[in-house]
Amino acid sequence: MTELIKTCSEKTTEKKRFELQTEGIKGFLTQHGEGIAAAVSGVLIFAAILSDRFLVHELAVTFYLLAYIIGGFVKAREGILTLLNDRELDVNLLMLLAAIGAASIGYWMEGAILIFIFSLSGALESYAMARSHRDISSLMDLKPETATLYAGGQERTVRIEELKVGDLVVIKPGERIPADGRIKEGISSINQASITGESIPVDKEEGDEVFAGTLNGQGSLLVEVTRSSESTLFAKIIRLVQEAQSEMPPSQLFIEKFERIYAKVVIGMTVLLMFVPHYLFQWSWDDTLYRAMVFLVVASPCALVASIMPAILSAISNGARKGLLFKGGLHLENLSRASVVAFDKTGTLTVGEPEVKDIWPLQDYSREEILRIAAAIESLSEHPIGRAVVAKAKEEGLSWDRPSRVQAVTGKGIEAAFEGHHWKIGKPSFVNEDLIEDEAQVVIQDWEQQGKTVIAIKNENGLAGIFSVQDMIRPEARKTVEKLQKMGLKVAMLTGDRRATADAIAREAGVDFVYAELLPEQKVDVVKELHDKYGHVIMIGDGVNDAPALARATVGIAMGAAGSDAALDTADLVLMNDEIQKIPGAIKLGKRAQAIIKQNMVFSIAVILLLIAANFMQNLTLPLGVVGHEGSTILVILNGLRLLR
Repeated sequence: MTELIKTCSEKTTEKKRFELQTEGIKGFLTQHGEGIAAAVSGVLIFAAILSDRFLVHELAVTFYLLAYIIGGFVKAREGILTLLNDRELDVNLLMLLAAIGAASIGYWMEGAILIFIFSLSGALESYAMARSHRDISSLMDLKPETATLYAGGQERTVRIEELKVGDLVVIKPGERIPADGRIKEGISSINQASITGESIPVDKEEGDEVFAGTLNGQGSLLVEVTRSSESTLFAKIIRLVQEAQSEMPPSQLFIEKFERIYAKVVIGMTVLLMFVPHYLFQWSWDDTLYRAMVFLVVASPCALVASIMPAILSAISNGARKGLLFKGGLHLENLSRASVVAFDKTGTLTVGEPEVKDIWPLQDYSREEILRIAAAIESLSEHPIGRAVVAKAKEEGLSWDRPSRVQAVTGKGIEAAFEGHHWKIGKPSFVNEDLIEDEAQVVIQDWEQQGKTVIAIKNENGLAGIFSVQDMIRPEARKTVEKLQKMGLKVAMLTGDRRATADAIAREAGVDFVYAELLPEQKVDVVKELHDKYGHVIMIGDGVNDAPALARATVGIAMGAAGSDAALDTADLVLMNDEIQKIPGAIKLGKRAQAIIKQNMVFSIAVILLLIAANFMQNLTLPLGVVGHEGSTILVILNGLRLLR
């Protein structure tokens, strides 16, 4: 019995090993199949040439046929499927017809070389696409499946889908972090390259935020879950990846539409050239058919079709490695055309973590009392200023009960019932500036001149206090603005803050235009105004209130780590590490991509025209036509692949 169990176990193990090997072979062929087919085709052509030299013509033809079948199978299949499903001719079918035509008039070697170079260029293009998809979607392979939940003094393994906000998870050294959360205990270094693009691990301690999919270092951590599995930054990235892989830029759509029309024209011209020159110019039938086949080869738009996507995919891949996640090639094109860059202030040009600096109580309330009341009302708010008030109250050891009838007024403030009073807290204009006495007005003006944001709190008896909150400008903001201005771009700042506060931040950042005291819908109007006056607009923001403006801009850029779901869903480009200093690089990448696409298109059109002219002057042989045409295709693909660097 023991022997039987052992034998069954060995057979099961052997079966699993065989299945893994089979899957590995399939994966390898999927990834490198086109390249292998091109290489085998090249070897067969070389064998055919040697056979021809040693006068074994039948064997040479066999080798050529094999080279045709192996090298041309993938492209022929694509062309035939396009013809059957879409009733359209494409460049793949043109190449197949050209190769068959060359063989039919005795030019086996030329037709085989055409197939070989065409399959090689197809393999290069597939490599560009695979590299782009691999760089962007390699994150999916890093998704943790399980987590170690700590509850009731016990550890147990659960699926990450079972984790809830507030759960505690244990992360051991070398493990992937299973959920977005905040460290409750422990110190470690976290490798965040998969999320933010940072090459150096970041030291984390109690109170710091960590992200799902990142890799823990040598320390053991206890982390409190702050987002469910479907709401993590990692999950958002995967959604963005799917969009990036499916979207095609308008220029590529135009080229593909043009290709179908152009292919029909080439076929029609080839048919005419098979007869007209014989009767019109008294060419021999051999010359007429030969020139028609050369025309079919050199007039095909292979290089033109390959001018765009390898460059776009390479640029997207390049950006992904640097923490710039594009949702599609269209946005690369639009970045290169931008004239204005508009920044939201809070959380974008500034750090986004304001602190309460001053408290001025009124109505016989003490400083601690008015801070406690404000914190109670703001405790249900997600606004950065609200969080700052709550943090200040907690820092001073204050506690409070839950308010009722809480209602947030977007862009203005919040109101609630608390301890027998109806409270409003927010901008002075929301509270009612008429209630603010002269002495308080002087204080407010002084705070605003210092670049501080003022919020007021009132109840039915009148103004109860004022607070000043200050958000520090990002250290890299000034240099980023200067770089954009040197590139010839105008820089604007949009904010809901009061004019004096906005002006103070704007002076420090060095922006060209300041738009203050804006509601979310007014930000949209400003973006439209900038577009009408200067041209294409890039908008950078992180909050829910920025989402409409991000949608209205030519290119919307969201802060990946700190950004809201609405901003991330609306944006066209995500800064995975919230590094605004990468924006000039993203624009340069867009410009480089467009420059390479233009180079490719001009070059490919020039080569086609030159080869067609040489053919009609009867100075072009079929081998030279093949090399010139397919060589130009490989060159434009390689030119596009330069953006991978």
